[in-house]
Amino acid sequence: MVDQNNTPQIDNDEISLKELVLKIKEWYQFLLSQWNLIVLAGIIGGLIGFTYAYFQKPTYKAVLTFAMEEEKSGGGGLSGALGLASTLGIDLGSSAGGAFAGSNLIELMKSRKLVEKTLLSPITVNGKTQSLADYYLEFNEVKKSWEEKPALKGINFPVDADREKFTLQQDSILKNISTGLVKTDVVVSQKDKKISILSIEVNSINEKFAKAFCETLAFETSEYYIEIKSKKARLNVEILQKQTDSIRAELNSAITGVASAADNVFNLNMAMNVKRSPGARRQVDVQANTAMLTSLVTNLEMSKMALRKETPLIQVIDKPIFPLEKEKVGKLKSLVLGGFLAGFLTILYLVFSSLYKKLIA
Repeated sequence: MVDQNNTPQIDNDEISLKELVLKIKEWYQFLLSQWNLIVLAGIIGGLIGFTYAYFQKPTYKAVLTFAMEEEKSGGGGLSGALGLASTLGIDLGSSAGGAFAGSNLIELMKSRKLVEKTLLSPITVNGKTQSLADYYLEFNEVKKSWEEKPALKGINFPVDADREKFTLQQDSILKNISTGLVKTDVVVSQKDKKISILSIEVNSINEKFAKAFCETLAFETSEYYIEIKSKKARLNVEILQKQTDSIRAELNSAITGVASAADNVFNLNMAMNVKRSPGARRQVDVQANTAMLTSLVTNLEMSKMALRKETPLIQVIDKPIFPLEKEKVGKLKSLVLGGFLAGFLTILYLVFSSLYKKLIA
């Protein structure tokens, strides 16, 4: 027995497929009739792509990789000495955390403070020394556009200038440069959180700027780290050094006093002991100062050991070297891509334009 309910469905499917084929054929013939417009658009797009690639300046990429220092627990004799000193109420410095831990370092290196400090660092090109900020404005030809603007003409950024004394224009320009670099040209990344190796990547149309900025940013970060991390230990060393020098001076004075008192009682009658009391007092001063000096010298050396323990955060592994990796869109690739994109957009325009005309007809 034949299932009559299935017959209409099969016919509808065959009709739909036939209509689809006819539609495709119709659109094909329509686009074929417009081949000259599509080819012309493709040629124009290809020429635009070729021209863009021809005049586009290459981008240079400078990459510096470094290892982050990780504080290890324990530390042997030094940790034991530091622990003992802490129990006696002596603070000999401790490791800094917070800003230098984990991914915080990545954001720190892109902070406005360090980027601007890097921009105010020197670079020497063709025997001329200037700041990286001035060099950036120079090769980007920004200063040429300022020649007709009295408020901006003559603005520069001296090397290691006092940031607090900048004018409003200088502050605004430096901020714009640093913001633009961080957004598009500076990339600080860590491949894996389990690996303490990070990389700084700087992209620029100027090869010398890319290399100098990359290396200087790493250097400024390292210097800032050392300054902050070892600040407490450094202060302890300075205080203990002053105390040690003061006690040593007192001890030398007491020793001189003992010798002077001994000279005064030479061949003195043994019955006159009161004359010997100044020498006895000075001898007590010598003993007290000797004990204090011994303790201070011990603490000073321990504090110096703690200060030496604060080693630089950044251990450079690979530095950028000339010639840097150069990235530029190929002319042939731009020609093909531009032609294809222009042709495709023209086809879309023709299709939607034809559909719109049919709908409003």
